[in-house]
Amino acid sequence: MQTAKKGDQVKVHYTGRLTDGTVFDSSEGRTPLEFEVGAGMMIKGFDAAVDGMEIGTKVTAEIPAAEAYGEAREDMIFDVPKTNLPPDLKAEVGQQLAMSQPNGQQMPVKVKEVHEDKVVIDANHDLAGKDLVFDIELVEIA
Repeated sequence: MQTAKKGDQVKVHYTGRLTDGTVFDSSEGRTPLEFEVGAGMMIKGFDAAVDGMEIGTKVTAEIPAAEAYGEAREDMIFDVPKTNLPPDLKAEVGQQLAMSQPNGQQMPVKVKEVHEDKVVIDANHDLAGKDLVFDIELVEIA
């Protein structure tokens, strides 16, 4: 039986959840996720779990934060003066915003706190600092 290895294009179905069982993403009802094994397209732990799988097999991969989205970083939380925000923006805690990086690329951020003169922004990935569990089924090796 053919096994997935570095450099293979694969298609997988998956369900990702937190260690408390909360599902945060799934390919259920959608087309399978396609990526190249070992190309850095996926988080490290997910990639490693697929490497060596056979078509039709299922695995449950427990991925520590360090092999997922990393630990939450304090340097990714910062203050933005309200004068630097669009005047029509009504910032609310939990609100998702997009911030322009120096290279012009957009980066998703979240409002962590709102004060009279500033907004505290968190640019960490929503899953940073969290251990993840993925149920993965390899459906195709291209």
